[in-house]
Amino acid sequence: MRGRVVVLGQYRGREAAALIVDGQLEDLLVAPGDDAGFLPGSILRGSMDRPVKGMGGAFVRLPDGQKGFLRETRGLAPGRPVIVQVSGHAEPGKALPVTTRVLFKGRLAIVTPLAPGLNISRRIRAEDSRARLEAIAQQAMAGSPFGLVMRSAAEHADDDEIGEEIAVLRDLAERVMADTDGAPELLVDAPGPVELAAREWADPLPDEVAEGAAAFAEHGVEEMIDALLLPTVPLPGGGHMAIEPTRAMVAVDINTGTDMTPAAALKANIAAARDLPRQLRLRGLGGQIAIDFAPMPKRDRSAVEQQLRRSFKGDPTETNLAGWTPLGNFELARKRDRLPLAEVLKGKA
Repeated sequence: MRGRVVVLGQYRGREAAALIVDGQLEDLLVAPGDDAGFLPGSILRGSMDRPVKGMGGAFVRLPDGQKGFLRETRGLAPGRPVIVQVSGHAEPGKALPVTTRVLFKGRLAIVTPLAPGLNISRRIRAEDSRARLEAIAQQAMAGSPFGLVMRSAAEHADDDEIGEEIAVLRDLAERVMADTDGAPELLVDAPGPVELAAREWADPLPDEVAEGAAAFAEHGVEEMIDALLLPTVPLPGGGHMAIEPTRAMVAVDINTGTDMTPAAALKANIAAARDLPRQLRLRGLGGQIAIDFAPMPKRDRSAVEQQLRRSFKGDPTETNLAGWTPLGNFELARKRDRLPLAEVLKGKA
């Protein structure tokens, strides 16, 4: 199956969306249960709590008795109301990461209240397109102190559609950022899988959008998800990669399998490095990640590291590649921007 297909439906009774590119599952969004708390993208009115010495931030009192942790605390005294956005998921027992750099995202544009200025996606290179979008942005944001980012999908949208979306985002941003009075409260809920898919998978446009009660089954998505709940990922040539989250970190182990040829380790390691970002994204895994590559000569490390860097460069999640450890493992840190898939589906048969 060639092309780019967006599948909208349900998985185990949860709203879900899947992106399939050339027959391979590239992205997956599944709605968590009601007990998941505030999800990334939620905008909240909170109240500043005490600063935390040595951690470079302060706690924020959030609705429903939850706590957030904020690093941008300049000018924010304890007890002062503050508008924040959930920026990631927290480990069990820890405060939610939040930021005052609130973003109001649409499919075509992003309104940035604390980042003034008009910007156009660098993926839009045609000068006539950039000039057209700049003119639309200036008109739509006239008189506002807020900033605006034109997303790459705007290049192929018509002027009225872009203007209408910006007007909606600007109005929402102005109302929310002014709503500082009162107790902690949820102001804007995080988007669900279908809404998020429409916003984030629009560029390039899909060749097909399939939706309905049986859409996941008809496109084989259910089997693809079932494979993600297993730790082992087959690799070309007979090797495999095992991805196993622990409380402290995610451990990744690469094995050559039955291939005993001299080049087996490098082949398996390159294949694993190529597929690892996709696997972590689909499984919703982040935090500290340690990779135990198949044993190989030190001279081959540079080739594997180069492949890792190329692979993660195309991944939208913030990732820091720390490098090789004295024991020969490779370490990286990936932002926790999703709940682990296994946790989302916990208790659902």
